[in-house]
Amino acid sequence: MQDTSRISANGGAPLVLGFDTSAGHCAAALLRGNRVLASRLEEMTRGQAERLMPLLEEVLAEGGAAWADLDAIGVGIGPGNFTGIRIAVSAARGLALGLDVPAVGVDGFEARAAETVLPAVPAPREQVYAALPGEAPRLMPRQEAEDAARGAGLAFTPEASPAGIAEAIALIAAARFETVSEPPAPLYLRAADAAPSSDVPPALIDD
Repeated sequence: MQDTSRISANGGAPLVLGFDTSAGHCAAALLRGNRVLASRLEEMTRGQAERLMPLLEEVLAEGGAAWADLDAIGVGIGPGNFTGIRIAVSAARGLALGLDVPAVGVDGFEARAAETVLPAVPAPREQVYAALPGEAPRLMPRQEAEDAARGAGLAFTPEASPAGIAEAIALIAAARFETVSEPPAPLYLRAADAAPSSDVPPALIDD
């Protein structure tokens, strides 16, 4: 378990808000030290941009906290859906600037880390993002990742809780926020789905 015994600027253990929209969900969790005060995960394939801030406010209210009480923010930086990653990272950077608190980026592999299984992030078309032993993380067929796991299995969710991706992000951020020096940045492991238009541009006629 991460060491979150540091003292908050407001007294007591640090209060950290973690969130993630890198996949088909909008997830948020509020932690005081190692204790989860509130946690939500809503499945959605679109609409994260409109839902994220209201969800964060609901989680804060459920945990009996206000924005000014936060000591740090944790955010999932991917890999995953391009638009979702940008939504969360942009929100984290904006909140950190406005609240004058550090924002910690946490990648999906670290959030899903476990001792006996291979951390993997779901991807479309029977693929996953995974970091095989001795290799950089990349997009690969799910079967390749399962073969590399050698029967141990793949960890698609944090070991402690199937719905705890935001909780894991907040926990890691609580252990790291005092030493973070750079704002969170997206982790992209594949090219964007969007491609340049194939339409032929209109011909220009000289006068």
